[in-house]
Amino acid sequence: MPFVSRVVVESLRRRVCCDPARYLIVNERPLVAVLDYGIGNLHSAQKALERRGADARLTSDPGLIADADGVVLPGVGAFGACMDALREVGLEAPVHVAVESGRPFLGICVGMQMLFTKSEEDEQAAGLDVIPGTVKWIPVGPKIPQMQWNLLDLEKPDDPMLQDLGDDPYVYFVHSLHGVPDESEVVAATVEYGVTLNAAFRLDNVFAVQFHPEKSSTPGLRLLSNFVTVCRVPND
Repeated sequence: MPFVSRVVVESLRRRVCCDPARYLIVNERPLVAVLDYGIGNLHSAQKALERRGADARLTSDPGLIADADGVVLPGVGAFGACMDALREVGLEAPVHVAVESGRPFLGICVGMQMLFTKSEEDEQAAGLDVIPGTVKWIPVGPKIPQMQWNLLDLEKPDDPMLQDLGDDPYVYFVHSLHGVPDESEVVAATVEYGVTLNAAFRLDNVFAVQFHPEKSSTPGLRLLSNFVTVCRVPND
């Protein structure tokens, strides 16, 4: 974990771990914290999750994040600017505590990239290092950015997040870089765009996607529904 205040981290860990009531019942309308760090239009992810049955709240409150059944890190724009903004509002420690708690965690678009160790887009900016690896430029060849619908090739078809996406799950991409993890086993889905690009990742309780599920019609909304379903199940 990159350096963050140990006092803050331990305080948040105690809040997450010491509330046994959160594990006693299945929550039909799970609380999902959509992290608000002031970059881009974050409301689209929140509204999409609400429509899929979550009590989704756009928030920068560490207490609410600690209480949430699941956490979503969206993002648009530049890797370095997003990391700076996340740190400026004090959300780096809550992200790590949420990940370490075992609760469902979803990264979307640049939010996915932020979970990596670093990015070629800004080599001076440190990522969250949740998924060890590097965000790399799409190789020269096709038009960059990729701004289109593309067909997912599921590497982990049994993953709960990838259930019932349909026979041909086309989803919407707008990106110039893609994640390259140190361990290929964490790749959950790919797409073809001149070369094979990694499009989704699974590492323990963390799922992350390069595409925009909230803009991806039926397959994307199904993925968000799957996330809400996972959040309904108490974490033990």
